[in-house]
Amino acid sequence: MLVSLRVAAPPARTFAAFTHEIGEWWRPNELFRFTDRRDTRLAFEPEPPERLVEIGTDGERFVIGPVLEWAPPRRLAFGWRQAGFADEQSTEVSIRFDPVDTGTRVTVEHFGWDAIPQEHAARHGFPLGVFQQRVAEWWQELLRSLVVHVSA
Repeated sequence: MLVSLRVAAPPARTFAAFTHEIGEWWRPNELFRFTDRRDTRLAFEPEPPERLVEIGTDGERFVIGPVLEWAPPRRLAFGWRQAGFADEQSTEVSIRFDPVDTGTRVTVEHFGWDAIPQEHAARHGFPLGVFQQRVAEWWQELLRSLVVHVSA
């Protein structure tokens, strides 16, 4: 699954907003929740970032995945797991922040869903193509939220 959107800010600002301010612009999706909790926010931690976590208001953390590449302001990659994944199950998110005349083109590739069985709760019974389309639509919404956040 691949989506891309332009942000009217330079790559360094866009990368910083995506990573250090993710808790401010990230919008949970009922279909693709990491855990069943509703009182959470996302953060990359610790410094330098080693993992992406979901943090509850009580401080409890769920590790979504390790940071696999941290190359500001151009590239970011991290593992992605939901609470119901078995230990060997994971997907990966790879993001590029490319300079363009109007700012930054952010390109998200989220792959590995073909290793998660269709009957798994995370896939909601969707065939792979339909599921990936739904994930792509959500990432498009997330990137639009990032655009609004950076523009504010």
